[in-house]
Amino acid sequence: MKTSVITTRYALILGTVALLCTALSTAVFWLTQARIDAVTAEQQRKLLLEVVPQRYFDNDLLATCKVLDMPKQQFLNKIFVAKKQGNLTAYAIQTTAPDGYSGDIVLLIGIQPDGTVLGVRTLAHKETPGLGDKIDTRVSDWITRFNGKKFSLESELQWAVKKDGGQFDQFTGATITPRAVVNMVRNSAKWVVSELNTKPEMLEKFIQCQ
Repeated sequence: MKTSVITTRYALILGTVALLCTALSTAVFWLTQARIDAVTAEQQRKLLLEVVPQRYFDNDLLATCKVLDMPKQQFLNKIFVAKKQGNLTAYAIQTTAPDGYSGDIVLLIGIQPDGTVLGVRTLAHKETPGLGDKIDTRVSDWITRFNGKKFSLESELQWAVKKDGGQFDQFTGATITPRAVVNMVRNSAKWVVSELNTKPEMLEKFIQCQ
């Protein structure tokens, strides 16, 4: 009988400790989650400003995020819509180039409705250090050469690396990486000019980013 009481007592103690630990963990999570979310959102806003400068919008760009789910354009991931005084001014599009030298290259591209590229940034890649990693602004300013260039269906052939007859430099000893980036910027701009501009209502069917 005494053993049973002691066992029950220890079980209650362990249960209480477990409950307190769970409550403490939950409290810490809720106290820090808001801060983590705020920091993450601020980092995303800074990235967006690198491809769509503040002068182009007065809306909450981050709040416009939608997940793009299109079987024929699987390279498109997300889109943000910039507006100023209610008027559409630009898009920020997250894309994935699957044909990098070492795998996927995730890009963020700012594009005006007329096809003018405002900026491009590399969000993630696994390219070779000293060669393909020049697509990263921490290594080279190569990717800023898209700034201000206007895509059109008539000039599409120019949107390639010089080795392929286009206007963009490739890297010494590395052509695959810049080719993948140039092709992805071209494909994204072409989608904006030839499809999104003609059917802007298509964005309404996509779900909001979480």
